[in-house]
Amino acid sequence: MVPIRLTGPRLAIREFHHTPEDVDALYAVFGDPEATRYLPFEVRDREACADQIEQYLEEAEREERTVYRLAVTERAAAADPADAVPVGNAALGLGDHRSATLGYALRRDTWGRGYAGEITALLCGLAFGPLGVHRLEARVDVRNAASVRVLSRAGFQLEGRIRHDLWLHGRWHDSYLYALLSDEWPGAGAATATGAGAGAGSPRPEGG
Repeated sequence: MVPIRLTGPRLAIREFHHTPEDVDALYAVFGDPEATRYLPFEVRDREACADQIEQYLEEAEREERTVYRLAVTERAAAADPADAVPVGNAALGLGDHRSATLGYALRRDTWGRGYAGEITALLCGLAFGPLGVHRLEARVDVRNAASVRVLSRAGFQLEGRIRHDLWLHGRWHDSYLYALLSDEWPGAGAATATGAGAGAGSPRPEGG
């Protein structure tokens, strides 16, 4: 595995560690009904979060890596961002024809700080830079006004409404489909990406 490390003004994004601290951090998001309100799965217990991190690391070890599920940390929380406890997760899933899907989720007490916009910028840098993606998509629950604003500010274009896109909590949910092309990406900001290699899913981190 070539570890991913992304650095923004306030946040850093790294691989998850299979440690009690990272498991607790993921559980603080996926175990919170409010934080998962717009995600495509039910609230998860701590054991399920531990299993998720094990899956993330298995995906990272594959020879042809197509899924990046990464830990989001605050740079000010530790001298080395790799030692900081995550406050959320970020995801990129690579598809066919140089496409990818973006997603993120944050711990509730970090909302309102602009972190979602910074995560989106970092993931765009990874996707359109080292990974060579041409089309980056995000699906958003139609009720999720905050993520709609984040994507719009990042330059994503609304391409339509997907009716009955997800069956969850006993009913159907509609989603908006947003997309950004590599030649539309403004590439603004001082974010840097390392460790991605040259050939290597709020917007929803599909499947967690």
